[in-house]
Amino acid sequence: MLGTRTIAALLLMASPALAAGPEDPVKSIMDLATKLWSDSGAEGQDYFDKQRLDTLYSKAFVSAYQQAAKFPIYDEAGGPFGYDIVTNSQDGCPLKDLAIVNQGEKAGVTDIKVTFKLYTCFDDDPTYKDGVSEVHFDVIMENGQPVIADIHRVIEGKADSLITEMQDIAKNGGAAPDDAPTDPEQK
Repeated sequence: MLGTRTIAALLLMASPALAAGPEDPVKSIMDLATKLWSDSGAEGQDYFDKQRLDTLYSKAFVSAYQQAAKFPIYDEAGGPFGYDIVTNSQDGCPLKDLAIVNQGEKAGVTDIKVTFKLYTCFDDDPTYKDGVSEVHFDVIMENGQPVIADIHRVIEGKADSLITEMQDIAKNGGAAPDDAPTDPEQK
């Protein structure tokens, strides 16, 4: 029969195995992306539903999203984006060759690199069809849990920042930075 101390020691040794890793929130988002781009879809699911906002993203990310969400892209509701923020596209195919790789931690931020093929059903151009999309997720620890602090889509070798995009949307009242009025009389 195991004593109380033995049971407590076993639970403590098992705890690290049960702890969430930095890849976990990214896997959750990529599971949803895979469903959204599948042939059957994921009707009614969103990267920014209440449950995901409460559990997968940092407080700063959620705040930036909530400010940007005040300016929905379409009048009939929805969020501030007119495209899929993970795949950085409006068109695509079911995701293929998905890979999630922990690139390591630096200054409290773990870089989780995700690669996938989005256009495998487009037969027009083999280069396009076989192209590999790359996305990096900044994951930090907040309240003892790994959460996504930013998302960077790599386009032509340069990474952008979804946080910066959301801040720009909020700052410019939903207008694209290039379209934002610069003359105070135009506001």
